[in-house]
Amino acid sequence: MAIIKLKPAFKDYLWGGTRLRDEYGKECDYDKVAESWELSCHKDGPSMVDDYENGGMMTLEDYIARAGRQVLGKNCEKFENFPILIKLIDAKDNLSVQVHPDNEYAMRVEGEYGKTEMWYVVDCDEGAELLYGFKHEISKDEFARRIADNTLLEVTQNVPVHKGDVFFIKSGTLHAIGKGILIAEIQQNSNTTYRIYDYGRVGKDGKPRELHVEKAKDVTRLAPAEQYPDVPAVEKNGAKMKLMAKCEYFTTYKVDIEERAEFEADDSSFVSLLILEGEPFVTDGEPEPTAEEAYNTKKGDSIFVTAGSGKFFVEGKCSLILTRIDEV
Repeated sequence: MAIIKLKPAFKDYLWGGTRLRDEYGKECDYDKVAESWELSCHKDGPSMVDDYENGGMMTLEDYIARAGRQVLGKNCEKFENFPILIKLIDAKDNLSVQVHPDNEYAMRVEGEYGKTEMWYVVDCDEGAELLYGFKHEISKDEFARRIADNTLLEVTQNVPVHKGDVFFIKSGTLHAIGKGILIAEIQQNSNTTYRIYDYGRVGKDGKPRELHVEKAKDVTRLAPAEQYPDVPAVEKNGAKMKLMAKCEYFTTYKVDIEERAEFEADDSSFVSLLILEGEPFVTDGEPEPTAEEAYNTKKGDSIFVTAGSGKFFVEGKCSLILTRIDEV
């Protein structure tokens, strides 16, 4: 049995804000805290865990190597690397218009997984919008022309957003988070992004940020986005659970708990918990759980429960995102 609290990696991208530090208590020295990588084995930003044996810290990837890949579960055996990456994203300004490749293209060109992802809108300003696919299908020639003459945004689909909205973003879908939105993102374990349009902004070096137009032309689906169907919430073991997305890479639920809920991490998959609201207690239910397997949590905290751990409990009124890897 292992219930582990993770420490995130941070990114200070130029469009970021300060909510993750100011409201979620993230300990970071950056002026801007654009992203916290809450569950990550990616080389560009690994999550950290307490190393109780040696009194320090180690990466989640090192923990998995020490404990053995069985802690990921049988459904992860098909993945060469850790399968997913979970982030909190604070967009104070608009993100670039971008697209992610599928596995075949990404492995061939970039040497890592492609990127299918989903967004849960944790919070947003009134009137906030995001870009999500196209208004209608367009041709490759029109796509290329509109990129060249700077009219691409005339045919992209802007969607007003509200707290609790969910967006499934299959690889190849054109998208952009708009300003004033706080997102929880569950994605494949990849950091490959192709920018198409960036509002003429410059990076820290004073130069325009790199665009990846030719690669984007190769992989963009030139049609309206394919949204995951809405599924009603169900009551289960003390929790109200709403399936937000299920694909070969991740299964993700929005979970609301009034008092106490029971979950299970069987040998098929690990379980990730990202706390959105409340201050729940996560425990294996034993009368005297060990210090490294029982946690008082707050919003923004991320918990990793190893596969094969069996039953565990979340106690206290809260909302969270639960993610695991299921067969599809």
